[in-house]
Amino acid sequence: MYLDLHGRRQRHKNQSRETNAHSHPDVDLAADRNPTASGKNSTNRRFNSSGKHFQRVIGQIVCFIASMPGFIRVAFVALIWVCLLGPGRCGAATLAGQTVRPDGTLDIRFPVDKSFQDAAAEGGNPRPTQGRAIVSFPKGFDPAQAWPILVVLSTTDAGRTNLMDAPFYQQPATAEGWIVLASDATISTRQDSTSWRLALLAAALQTVRREWPQSARWPVAFAGLSGGAKLSGVIGAMLASTNAVQPCGFFLAGINDDRLSVAYKMYHPPPNFLNTPIWLSSGMSDQRAPYTAHERVRSSLVNTGFKRVRLETFPGGHEVNAAQVQLALRWFRQAGNF
Repeated sequence: MYLDLHGRRQRHKNQSRETNAHSHPDVDLAADRNPTASGKNSTNRRFNSSGKHFQRVIGQIVCFIASMPGFIRVAFVALIWVCLLGPGRCGAATLAGQTVRPDGTLDIRFPVDKSFQDAAAEGGNPRPTQGRAIVSFPKGFDPAQAWPILVVLSTTDAGRTNLMDAPFYQQPATAEGWIVLASDATISTRQDSTSWRLALLAAALQTVRREWPQSARWPVAFAGLSGGAKLSGVIGAMLASTNAVQPCGFFLAGINDDRLSVAYKMYHPPPNFLNTPIWLSSGMSDQRAPYTAHERVRSSLVNTGFKRVRLETFPGGHEVNAAQVQLALRWFRQAGNF
C-alpha cells in the first residue's frame, strides 16, 4: 500500500529562456542598465523625501514614548523588543488553526483525505473523515528550524489508543528537543487494524507538512510499549518503504516478538533502513516481556542485518521509563548527527 505524504520530490523544470532583443524593438535594455542623469536626480529626490518622512515618524514615536509614565514606558519598550527579537511570540506559528506555544501541547482536529479514508476502511471499518492528534512541542519551538518528531503508537489491546500513551513520552521527549505526535480518529473503529493506525498517522503527518512544508525533511522516530512497540516497527517499515519518512530511530519497550524484521522483509524499505538505531528498553521485573524475550528480539534484529541495536534495562516492570526515553532520543540524535 502506497501512502503519498507529499514526501516525493517534485521535478524541477529549469529550462533557460532565450530573449530575442529584435522581437522587442521598443525595449531599450541598455537604458535600463544605465539610467540617465535626469532619472538619477529624480530617484535621489524621492529617496531624500522618503528619508525625511521616516525621520519625522521616528521622532514622533520617540516623543510619544517619552511622554508616557515610567512603568508604562518600560512595558511598551519591552513589548517592542519582544516583537523585534522574538517574532515567534508576536506572530506565533499555528497548526490546524490553533496557536502553537513552545513547551505546550495541542489537541487538534484535521481532515482525512479520501486515499487515507480508503486505507482506514479496509476490513469493514467506518470511513474516518476527521482525525485527532495530540502534539507536544519543546521549548523554543520555531517551525523555521528543523525539529525531530517522535511518533507514539500504542497496543491495540483492550481499546488502548495512541492518544492514551502520549503522556508517557511528552516530558522526556520535549526535554530533549523533540516534538511528540500521537494520532487517532474522532470516531471509533470496528477493527483497530494496522491499516487504520497507518492511515490516520499518515493524515496527521500530512497536516503538519501542509502547515510547514519543510517538516517533510525533519527526522522521525517511532516509539511504543508492548504491542505498540511491535506496531511501531511495522508502521515505520511501511512508511520507509514508500519514502514517506526516513526513520531516525525506534524506541521499543516491553517487546517480546520481533515484528520489525518481518516488516523489513515484507515491505522492502531502502537498504539504509538497516542503519536505523533501535533501543530495546527492558524492565528488570517485567513479567510480560522479560529480559530473555528482549534478548531474543535483539538477536533476531542483528541476524536480519540491523547494525545499531541496544538493549538496556531499568528498575521497573512492563512500562515506559522516562529516563530511558531521554537516553534513547539523545542516542538517535548522535547516531543521525542532527
